[in-house]
Amino acid sequence: MSKNESTSRTLLVALAVSLVSSVFVAGAAVSLKPVQIENRQLDKQRSILSIAGLGDARMSAREVKDLFSGRITAKVVDLQTGEFSDAQDANTFDPLKAARDPALSDALPGDKDIAMIKRRERYTTVYMVEKDGALETLILPIRGYGLWSTLHGFMAVKGDLNTVVGMGFYQHAETPGLGGEVDNPNWKAQWPGKVLFDDAGKPIIRIVKGGVDPSSPDAANQVDALAGATLTSNGVDRLIQFWLGEQGFGPFLAKLRTQGA
Repeated sequence: MSKNESTSRTLLVALAVSLVSSVFVAGAAVSLKPVQIENRQLDKQRSILSIAGLGDARMSAREVKDLFSGRITAKVVDLQTGEFSDAQDANTFDPLKAARDPALSDALPGDKDIAMIKRRERYTTVYMVEKDGALETLILPIRGYGLWSTLHGFMAVKGDLNTVVGMGFYQHAETPGLGGEVDNPNWKAQWPGKVLFDDAGKPIIRIVKGGVDPSSPDAANQVDALAGATLTSNGVDRLIQFWLGEQGFGPFLAKLRTQGA
């Protein structure tokens, strides 16, 4: 066998192995995609339950599914009107996907985009815990840019629509030990009981540098900034202001308060 024939055969074998490997990798990716989607949904539901004080990260998949379906009601909100909407199916609608679709979202001008999300979906999904027909807890999706990434999370609010039950993020890529401290249980433990709005319905909750002074009259509206992570702390502050304000859930919460009055 000539040297050229040997080289050609080696290249053909390598090509064949590459093609077969590619087929197996592609097949595995396709077959695993439904599992990945289900796991992401499960993590999201576990986060919602945990932030609402209904469970924790140790719950099994079955416990999460049973508790979520038994206690949580998902509803679609039209962020333009501040009203509940039947325009989308709450069980299948993906607000993040909608935010990338110009037909289902709006570009935010720079002065309005304090959360740095670029586009805001026109519809989103909120989650409600009700007891005896009354709203017990409302869970709002929130997101915004920190230092290195967009932080995705939820804020749970009592039925008074003003007192925090819990707040946390289920997805981000902030620096471990710095901005990543948004996952620290001690930091998250500061949120329950905080007051979000003043009597006029204006957001007054703030992330403050240097620590909250317990003797301050504003202590009920403040949360400590993350130590050594000023930019991530600023990002969290901005995203909360955005989603509680006019561009976010402000109109929806105002109408919900009126309906409950």
